[in-house]
This record gives sequence, C-alpha cells and structure tokens, in this order.
Amino acid sequence: MTDAPLAKEPSPNELRDPFVRQELKRATVWLGLAGAIALAVILVQPLLIIFAGLVFAALLDGGVRLLGKVLPIGRGWRLLIVMLLTIAFLFGTFYLTGVQVSAQFSQLRTTLESQANRVAGWLSSQGLMPGASDVSGIARQALSSVGRITSWVGTAFGALTTMFMIIVIGLFVAMDPRTYQRGLEWMVPRSNRAEFAVVLERMGKTLRRLLAGRLLGMLAEGVLTWIALSIGGVPMAMILGILTGLLAFIPNIGAFISGALMVAVGFSAGTDVGYWAIGTYIVVQGFDGYVLLPIVAKKTVDLPPALTLGAQIMASALFGILGLALADPMTAMVKTALERSSEREGERDGSDDGVEQA
Repeated sequence: MTDAPLAKEPSPNELRDPFVRQELKRATVWLGLAGAIALAVILVQPLLIIFAGLVFAALLDGGVRLLGKVLPIGRGWRLLIVMLLTIAFLFGTFYLTGVQVSAQFSQLRTTLESQANRVAGWLSSQGLMPGASDVSGIARQALSSVGRITSWVGTAFGALTTMFMIIVIGLFVAMDPRTYQRGLEWMVPRSNRAEFAVVLERMGKTLRRLLAGRLLGMLAEGVLTWIALSIGGVPMAMILGILTGLLAFIPNIGAFISGALMVAVGFSAGTDVGYWAIGTYIVVQGFDGYVLLPIVAKKTVDLPPALTLGAQIMASALFGILGLALADPMTAMVKTALERSSEREGERDGSDDGVEQA
C-alpha cells in the first residue's frame, strides 16, 4: 500500500494564508467601524460636552492671541488675564444688575404666561385650537417629552456640572493646545500627519473667527435692543436685551425666539409699545443681517443661512439643546475640512495635468 501524497500548501482556515489574512483585515475594519459608530451613539452626550470644551478653549485661545498683539508676555499670563477679565465681567454684570434682572425675570415669566393664555383663548374662541384644559394637557405632555430628551441638562445640578466640565476642559486645552494637537496627530498614520495638521490648524482658525464674529454680533444685538426698547418704554428692556444678546449665539432660531419675547412683552404694555417692539426687532435684525453680518462674514466665516438652519434642526433633533447650541461650530469645522479636501483634489488634478503635458 503506497502512501498518498500530502498537501503542502496552507489550508484555507490557516492565518498564514494571504487570502484569509486579507479577509480578516477587512472584517476587522468593518467590525471596528461598526463598533466606533455604536460607541459614538452611546457616548454622544459626553462627546458633546468635550466638543463644547474645545469650543470654549478656542474662545480663550482667540482672546490670548488677540492680547498677545498688545502685551508681549508669556502665554500663561495672557490666559490668566483673559480668564480674570471674563470672570470679572460676568460677576460684575450679575452683581450690578442682579436684583433688577431677577425681578424682571419673574415679571417676564408672568407676562409671557398671561400673553400665552390670551392668545390661546382667542384661538380657542375662533375654533382654531382646543379648549384651555386640552391646551394645558398638551403643553404638559410636550414639556414632559422634552424633559425626557434633555433630562441630562434639565436639572440645575446637571446644568452646573456640565458647565463646570466644559470650563475645565476648555481651560486645560487653552493652557497648552499644542500638546493635545500632537496627541491627535499621533492617532493618524505617519503618511497623513502633515495633511491632518493642516486641517486641524485651519479648523482652529475657523473656529476662532466664528466665535469672534458671534461675540461681536451678540454684543451689538444686546446693546441695540436694550437701548431701543428703553427709548420706546418697553418693560423689562434690560432683561430682553440680555436675552437677545445670548440668543444671538444661535443664528436664525435665537433671533425668532428673542423677537417673540419682545413682541409679547411690548403688547402687554399697550398697542403702541407693541408696535415699537416689532419695529425694534425689525431694525435690529435688519442691521445685523444686512450691515453687521456681511462685514463680520468677510473677516470670519460665511455660513449660508439655509445650511446653518438645517444643521440646527438636525443637531437639535439628534442631540437636544446642547446640539442646537453647537450646530454652528460643527458645521463650520465640517465645511473647513471639505474645503481642504476639495483644495487637495484641485492640487492633485493640476499636478496630473502638468505631468500629462510634460
């Protein structure tokens, strides 16, 4: 009996087989991608807090760079000055206007409730809305659903904890941004690190410019609204100016909310005052949209309004109120990355055309 010849090539189930190893690599890549997506979905809220900290770090870094143009001192000292000025402004504003703002907040809530009840009653009398009891039930149901979606920032403790973490992350990153940038570069293959560094640098520059423009717009809208409403005798002009300035950080949606508040408070004091509030809203938003915004956009970041609004709708639906606030910075960073990718494709096409002509 003769022995049968033995197979010498590797079997298909051995890892030494190039085909098996190639397929295993592909499966690992797809499994890793699926795991990364699942992990991002699970950790979306902490990731948003980290991103908010990076946005705050960019804001501090912009102030440090701006201060460096007039004060040739170390970065740490400039960062300390920026932080002290920020804290002094916040505490000074709340200390000087705290009592008045607190009283106006209470008055604003009462006024808005009465105005909402009047509007709901008129709509109910016209048959355009359910009765008052049904309206209250719908409102409670809507508020309870919103509370479930944003429960992680719904309580005062949660909001304070979130704000504290954002400030701490932003402060640590602003102290030495190069360390964290280098850490991100290490996570990228060596052949792509140079391009990744360029993209990060452009994203940081875009974010600083965007935030500078937002702060300028917030200040202008808040001050102009306060002055105009005070001249027209609109109640609670100070708190409406502060709210308008804060809501200006969120384009489109913030302007709509602040306008609704102004009109509601204005008509609570009389028809003429209500018309003045409407005129104030139109003038301030017109100045911001047609005068201030184009000037700022030339120096900062020009985002199309429809793109910004679409990003805000999707971010608020997916991530809640924090996603709504961060939709603008996220859109600007994605836009920067896409522009850099298009620029690289143009450079590659140009080099290919040069080679063909040679």
